[in-house]
Amino acid sequence: MVSRSRASSAKKAGNAKRTSPKKDGRKRKHKGKESYAIYIYKVWRHVHHDTGVCSKAMSVMTHEVNSFVNDIFERIAAEASRLAHYNKRTTITSR
Repeated sequence: MVSRSRASSAKKAGNAKRTSPKKDGRKRKHKGKESYAIYIYKVWRHVHHDTGVCSKAMSVMTHEVNSFVNDIFERIAAEASRLAHYNKRTTITSR
């Protein structure tokens, strides 16, 4: 029979993520979710250089701005695709 401490440590060891180091000895870096938070903060500091912003307000602003920018990007991409289709073009260029 296995004691409680061994059973709990065995459970913990089984549930832990196993990351094997890469060939050069470093672990793989976790890629975070892309957002416009750093740009919002830079503009905020430029406009309101004497006023700080708390992390909760920053997360609210980031969520709103991310939604807005992604929506605008999708609309522009859809319109560009539509125009390319109307003009029987396969590629979209800046000219």
